[in-house]
Amino acid sequence: MPYRFTLTTTIPASAEEIYEAWLDSLGHSEMTGGEANMSDQVGAEVSAWDGYISGRNLELVPGERIVQSWRTIEFDDAHEDSVITVVLQEIGEGTLLTLEHSNVPDEQRSYEEGGWQSKYFEPMVAYFTERKEGVAETARQEAPKKKNAPKRSAAKTSPKKAAKRPAKSAHKAERAASAKSKRPAPRAKISPKKSKSRSKGKARSATARKR
Repeated sequence: MPYRFTLTTTIPASAEEIYEAWLDSLGHSEMTGGEANMSDQVGAEVSAWDGYISGRNLELVPGERIVQSWRTIEFDDAHEDSVITVVLQEIGEGTLLTLEHSNVPDEQRSYEEGGWQSKYFEPMVAYFTERKEGVAETARQEAPKKKNAPKRSAAKTSPKKAAKRPAKSAHKAERAASAKSKRPAPRAKISPKKSKSRSKGKARSATARKR
């Protein structure tokens, strides 16, 4: 008689990241380690773990819920498809994943007793942890580059203009020196005493000539 069971685990990723990876062929393959062929369309056929699992999308609610029919190669023709329902609920440290697996053949207990844990939950935790660490490492490597980037000065001075300023000041200095050299030299002032003695000498020489 078929039975059902429920398992839970916490995945270090957002509900949207898990939803997208589960329904993406490459993402599903990378997070489980087995080749998968997935789709995000209701009614599409899917497979996982190198063809060991096959099924179809029955219901999809983006970022919240995935319902698929599943059967493994261990199912015989008398067995109906089993159904998995994956519910995603974000919590503080990641996302709480609740898996309900129903209509499972009674004699196939390995899915509940370690199968889901070893083939899905543990690889998924490792995959998303490694991806998060890779993003953090990339951010750490890019941080020093941003800090060491040269700061732009508020006002830039053109090298040509800066070079011209000293030349102008030097030219002004040359003009000032040239103007000083062209000015007439000041006449020497004659002392009053010397001018009187000169006039007296001139008067004496004039009187002597008259005699």
